[in-house]
Amino acid sequence: MSDKYIFSVWKRKTATAQVKLFEGTKDSTINWKNITEYITRKDLFDTIFSPLKLCKAKDGFFFEVKVTWSGISAQAQAIKHGLSKILAWKQETFKKILKSAWMLTRDSRIVERKKPGLHKARKATQWSKR
Repeated sequence: MSDKYIFSVWKRKTATAQVKLFEGTKDSTINWKNITEYITRKDLFDTIFSPLKLCKAKDGFFFEVKVTWSGISAQAQAIKHGLSKILAWKQETFKKILKSAWMLTRDSRIVERKKPGLHKARKATQWSKR
């Protein structure tokens, strides 16, 4: 295994993914587990590997990820954005491909904070005229 890697940190909602991308062929890991043990849903596999498939670089790279917080779907999206950022930095042609597919744009939507006097962020008590 090569010790050389490219590192990136990326976020989605409250999930934070620290991604290390290596060249070579080996099993990818998430939180020190094999990727098939950590993620069981097929749609999340597609989400994570979409930047590598789009750049046709799935066979030449593997990654190690440490991901924290949030749910499994937001974690998968954070990993996808981290991989996209690394691939774009690695090669200019990858950057053009990923940018046209909107994979380099951060999805900044987060949960709105609760306001005082309301039940939730926007939910208020029911108003009665009489």
